[in-house]
Amino acid sequence: MTALSNEDSPVYIRLRGTIAAGILRGDYQAGDQLPSVRAFAAEHGANPLTVAKAYQSFQDDGYVEVRRGVGMFVLPGAVERLRIAERDSFMTSHWPRIRSHIDLLGLDAADLLDRERV
Repeated sequence: MTALSNEDSPVYIRLRGTIAAGILRGDYQAGDQLPSVRAFAAEHGANPLTVAKAYQSFQDDGYVEVRRGVGMFVLPGAVERLRIAERDSFMTSHWPRIRSHIDLLGLDAADLLDRERV
């Protein structure tokens, strides 16, 4: 699953992407507590069960741990492992579509990168 979810993705995948982006940006570092399911759901206008499903996926992947009665916390090494997983997902899922679209439009990837730096 990827932080680079799109509007066509299921809601829990989009929420997972929001959380993953926060972890990768450093908003949530190793040892930090994630917002409660209810708080995150309220902030994003989502169903708490959907947020719980997104959180569960992070627990299943070993990026966070649950401390009963306290909350969910980012595990040491999660940022590095998540970055590797997200890079792999980007290169296998997103980049081929992006590259194909660049080719379809007759754009030059180097020109696009130079344009971004301006």
